[in-house]
Amino acid sequence: MRAILNFLWFILGGVLMGLAWWLVGLVAFVTIVGIPWGRACFVMGNFSFFPFGKEAINRRDLTGAHDIGTGALGMVGNVIWFLFAGVWLALGHVGCAIANFVTIIGIPFGWQHLKLAGIALAPNGMTVVTKEVAAAARQRNAAATVDGLRKG
Repeated sequence: MRAILNFLWFILGGVLMGLAWWLVGLVAFVTIVGIPWGRACFVMGNFSFFPFGKEAINRRDLTGAHDIGTGALGMVGNVIWFLFAGVWLALGHVGCAIANFVTIIGIPFGWQHLKLAGIALAPNGMTVVTKEVAAAARQRNAAATVDGLRKG
């Protein structure tokens, strides 16, 4: 089922937004200063091409450790990203979502575009994994929280 949804997604607009992410990534790489954002653009662009069966998750939630993208510098990076590129990519995804919501068959694709619009606003500190890996990370974090509450 995921393969069918990904194929339909790619044809019905996923390719446009994936290419938009890649274009922003190329512009970021040209600026040299934007290389960290460019790398994130290519990861999210690939995710935009075929999103079904995958999920964007915070790297801190996945690994259990902070890194440069999940800390204070990541937050500053997300603010800069939001001002220069995030708003435009998010608006592109919202526009695609509205176009998909007009049709009955496009409703699941519209929801996926809205999820990607949220990611477009602040992608630093995020990574893309399969849904099963994301669920396992959430379960592990929930178990750690419960253990912490029992001890505290």
